[in-house]
Amino acid sequence: MTDKENKIPIDYQDIENILADGEEKGESKVREVLRKALELKGLDKHDVHTLMNVKRQSMLEEVFHTAKRVKEEIYGKRVVIFAPLYISNFCCNDCLYCAFRSSNQDIVRRALSQDEISCEVKTLINQGHKRILLVTGEAYPHEGFQYVLNAIETIYNTKIKNGEIRRVNVNIAPLTLEEFKELKAAKIGTYQIFQETYHRKTYSEVHVKGKKSNFEWRITAPDRAMEAGIDDVGIGVLFGLYDWKYEVLALMQHIKHLETNFGVGPHTLSVPRLEPAEGSRIASNPPYAVTDRDFLKLVAILRLAVPYTGIIMSTRENPEIRRETFELGVSQISAGSRTNPGGYSGEPFKEAAAQFQLGDHRPLDDVIRDIASLGFIPSFCTACYRLGRTGGDFMDLAKPGEIKHHCDPNALSTFLEYLIDYGSPATNEVGKKLIETSLSGMTENTKKVAEGLMEKVRSGKRDIYC
Repeated sequence: MTDKENKIPIDYQDIENILADGEEKGESKVREVLRKALELKGLDKHDVHTLMNVKRQSMLEEVFHTAKRVKEEIYGKRVVIFAPLYISNFCCNDCLYCAFRSSNQDIVRRALSQDEISCEVKTLINQGHKRILLVTGEAYPHEGFQYVLNAIETIYNTKIKNGEIRRVNVNIAPLTLEEFKELKAAKIGTYQIFQETYHRKTYSEVHVKGKKSNFEWRITAPDRAMEAGIDDVGIGVLFGLYDWKYEVLALMQHIKHLETNFGVGPHTLSVPRLEPAEGSRIASNPPYAVTDRDFLKLVAILRLAVPYTGIIMSTRENPEIRRETFELGVSQISAGSRTNPGGYSGEPFKEAAAQFQLGDHRPLDDVIRDIASLGFIPSFCTACYRLGRTGGDFMDLAKPGEIKHHCDPNALSTFLEYLIDYGSPATNEVGKKLIETSLSGMTENTKKVAEGLMEKVRSGKRDIYC
């Protein structure tokens, strides 16, 4: 069967044709694309290609500045905070870049029990987290997929004083339509899955065994998720496996496919770069390593091309790069992360293998203080999920830039919660100044809403949102 018959949303020849022209366009053409981007309606593949070929630093700075303007117009100054929770590193796949791959016999593997998962969650709650991304290898112990559903229930049921996890997002292997319906019923937020690479030959070379070697099954997973009613889906690329320009153009095609077939594109885009992983030669020496300059460029391009979508930056990157990406369009970050099962609790899990090496090892409070000192509002908000602002309803607010009028007050109220319940004195000092500055920059109506929410938090109420 052809890719078209299999509903694969990638036209490979079209990508090759576009990339055949590697010439840098003139300043007038680049600025024409940037003016178009400021209309907040996104960019087409030719616009994206024009920006990819920008080489002069002066023009690249204009691209970066425009990305900042678009991000603030859509999302304001807030940055959403979450933590990944790895519950198992057992896997049936042999992905050459991953420490969890089935052929890696030298690592310690663990699948957490439900009690151990609860212990991990308590640690995260005590740090101040409200949002978790559940991650697991593709080999579930004993219960099969029910293990994941049980873990989600355990996370939601774990509470300590004022603390609880208010939203569980998941990054797990492709499911059947019926399993996706079960996942929806478990009240997840976003279903996240990365194609890793859209280049077919490379995909086959790095996924040598297991269910993940089936390119078609993986690339159609977002379709099945949306058909099952999960209208917030996140996609992404593992940059470094193949040419980043090819990957971004393929990602654009995938986004267009989702918009055309479901009326809504991805809720989030993730942009991880290959980082060293235990026992993986390819992870330590990426075949198409992406320089910092190109990495910042591709983040900015994605913000301009798909302005409504959240862009996620993980702790794979070091603090310096993460800081720079806030200005270029990143709207969500992980913080205080661990990528091994039991990594938050420490003993007796410390020997369990991590999926990859981290670039940012700072604890959550340090990250929060750093974000606030840069003038961004750390947000633990999950209001949109609770109020049904997902899928098309979320996009109706995001595309014209209206969502920030909800996000900014909710960000401030959840940030204040963090400061009162978990923040260090140093973070409180920075945070209170940021709150004052943020309020002064709001419209009168938005400021009134924010002050009302924060007054309730100061009086002892929690989980307040609009």
